[in-house]
Amino acid sequence: MSFARALAVILLTLAATSLAAQPRETITVDASAPAEPFPHFWEHMFGSGRAVLSLRESYREDLRAVRAVTAVRYVRFHAVLHDEMGVYGVNGHGAPVYNFSYIDQVYDGLLANGVRPFVEISFMPAKLAARDVRQSFWYRPIVSPPADYKRWDALIMALARHLIERYGIDEVSQWYFEVWNEPNLDFWAGEPKQATYFTLYDHTARSLKAVDARLRVGGPATAQAAWVAAFLRHCKDNQTPVDFVSTHVYGDDKAKDVFGTNEHLTRRQMVCRAVQKVHTEIQASPLPAVPLLWSEFNASWSNHPEVTDAPFMGPWLAETIRQCDGFVQEMSYWTFSDVFEEQGVVKTPFYGGFGLLAAGGIPKPAFNAFALLHDLGERRLANDAPGMLVTRRSDGALVIALWNYAEVGTTAPLRSVALRFTHSAPHSASVQSIDGVHGNVHIAYERMGSPRYPTQRELAQLREAAALPAPITHPLQSGELDLEIPSDGLVVVTVASSP
Repeated sequence: MSFARALAVILLTLAATSLAAQPRETITVDASAPAEPFPHFWEHMFGSGRAVLSLRESYREDLRAVRAVTAVRYVRFHAVLHDEMGVYGVNGHGAPVYNFSYIDQVYDGLLANGVRPFVEISFMPAKLAARDVRQSFWYRPIVSPPADYKRWDALIMALARHLIERYGIDEVSQWYFEVWNEPNLDFWAGEPKQATYFTLYDHTARSLKAVDARLRVGGPATAQAAWVAAFLRHCKDNQTPVDFVSTHVYGDDKAKDVFGTNEHLTRRQMVCRAVQKVHTEIQASPLPAVPLLWSEFNASWSNHPEVTDAPFMGPWLAETIRQCDGFVQEMSYWTFSDVFEEQGVVKTPFYGGFGLLAAGGIPKPAFNAFALLHDLGERRLANDAPGMLVTRRSDGALVIALWNYAEVGTTAPLRSVALRFTHSAPHSASVQSIDGVHGNVHIAYERMGSPRYPTQRELAQLREAAALPAPITHPLQSGELDLEIPSDGLVVVTVASSP
């Protein structure tokens, strides 16, 4: 039995029997509770594969779809200097030759679709590399340090000048420039890794600032939340410019790699434990006011359909938002689209890709989770109930998210909740939800026979089946709302402000 079919059977079985239900929870929602700003830090930035993919119409269609349901403002991708972009060469006399034609098309496309670049400066052009050493991705990027730092500096300055000439400093000063990607792993071949990366960072940051001090630059762009304390100490000691810290972690990273411990941390715990670790390191550093931009996160760093293609992502994302609030300025979900080729050309729509949309523009449950959580308000109200966020929108409406989290491979009992509202007298509530049988395209895909190459007609049917269910209005009896949330379910409740 396939994963999707087995999941559907489990969820339908749970819905049919009250024996699976947990004891009923009664949760009080106090509309007068203290409130704090709740910036939507999880939906302003998204990652994607590599620069050249952004020239595809399928990529841009997916970007438009995500922008329609989130507040996305920035997009990040690898390999803007990779040779397929044609940026750097040499002439017959060995002098550098620059060509920013594809870069213009890439950034024009982003801006035309209402988002700005989060510029990851990577990887090394072949004609500038000290060695032909390549990372294992399908497109084989060169990860060597430059053979000549004077030529690297000149390339970075030429790129910065070109971007300012084309788009204006008022625009480009709102971008972010991140130096490299995960230099603590096999994306950087300098030895020793940290010291040689710091050299790359120093040259790149100073070259950008030499063109215009208003350009924003940061790093170390590490995997597994690494190097941040050493990086900030280095920048302070060497007076190297740094406008933000960036780093990455995934839900299935190991505690030994992130914290140097042998403890077992679940996907629910890992990401925000790492965020809090780095937040603390920044506060304890000689540069405590530097913002933290988490430039990659997801529940898994590998391709697991039962994770990134599954309803699991709804509660996982909501729980991650709940825990990380207050410790990070922005978080960039990896990725918004399965127009993605790190492991080669996509072979089937559902393979555990990182994207919110599968090949063919098919929304996954994670896409619907982002759409639901976009509706949360701009202020968070104090409430200690687990598996819950209480917010208020600018129009006064209360927007509440509740979820029923289960670790991958397990099933949680049905969650039964009674919401009671105080200091508010609502008469009705709008309820919208996703779970294994709502907003989950996999059931329709299985019924279709799981085609490897869906036709245009089948794609249209799958996109329709994947749609977020419409909200349902429930009357409130004595200011109380009863909810039942199945395993892997995410519910958003909207209560209009009382007249």
